[in-house]
Amino acid sequence: MSISYGSFPGTRPRRLRTTPAMRRMVAETRLHPAELILPAFVREGVTEPVPLQSMPGVVQHSRDTLRKAAAEAVAAGLGGIMLFGVPEESKKDAVGTPGTDPDGILQVAIRDVRAEVGDDLVIMSDLCLDEHTDHGHCGVLDAEGRIDNDATLERYAEMARAQADAGVHTVGPSGMMDGQVGVVREALDGAGYQDVSILAYTAKYASAFYGPFREAVGSSLKGDRKTYQQDPANARESLRELELDLAEGADMVMVKPALPYLDILSRIADAVDVPVAAYQISGEYAMVEAAAANGWIDRDRAIMETLTSVRRAGAGMILTYWATEVAQRLNRGE
Repeated sequence: MSISYGSFPGTRPRRLRTTPAMRRMVAETRLHPAELILPAFVREGVTEPVPLQSMPGVVQHSRDTLRKAAAEAVAAGLGGIMLFGVPEESKKDAVGTPGTDPDGILQVAIRDVRAEVGDDLVIMSDLCLDEHTDHGHCGVLDAEGRIDNDATLERYAEMARAQADAGVHTVGPSGMMDGQVGVVREALDGAGYQDVSILAYTAKYASAFYGPFREAVGSSLKGDRKTYQQDPANARESLRELELDLAEGADMVMVKPALPYLDILSRIADAVDVPVAAYQISGEYAMVEAAAANGWIDRDRAIMETLTSVRRAGAGMILTYWATEVAQRLNRGE
């Protein structure tokens, strides 16, 4: 019988799926702990961690438990930790003063984590006003209640200097203001912090999946963010944002959310030669946890599948609330 090796039966792709060892050997995409970044919330005025109802397993840390979480991240081999500060409600105001106060909770948390882990973990900080304003928006409002882009940039420059003073390695401007990366770079360089890097939230979409995050940061948001975050219908726009961020000095770029925007992630990863991150956000986390709690999906397999898909699409770094858990599993060879 004549067999053609360009088609069945000579060619059988299933030969490379026969055993776990075979599948492991030919796997095209792998996860590594160093590629994972842990987002962590620290809440002012608490002495015990506060569990988040909408994100089972995630907490608002006290200062002490944040230090422990950072130490665990180092032990697990994580690449970094992204810090979000949750100030006391009474301290919030229209311009987000806690975000630039040297004694604001985020700056305190940066100093705490730097003292705990030094340079063994890349310490990142959210550079945005939404956690710190009484209206919950990412910028300063004008007299008519609209986001004042350029006035907001002045506040971002102050935040960048405050976070760098506290010892951060990387700032993450996430407010989607026009010109934010350039202003932050100029502020850092002008203050002598040329070595502090910028992870630009380049393609950040006005997503429905941010809901649980609002609980996590105690958001006071009134209205929505559709006038400054990207329209989920648009793809080419993300490449324009990418070009601008790189021209302004971004060292790394990010797509947020991850799973609903894998196409955007892939396009950006193909277009650049700088590190690319993706943020697996609160709603993505909550969906998997909720479905698993109801017995509808296999939790552990779903977690690994989602992260692998984000890595496969082109992310070299992934921010995920499962970072430490997954790193520990990878270290055990699971």
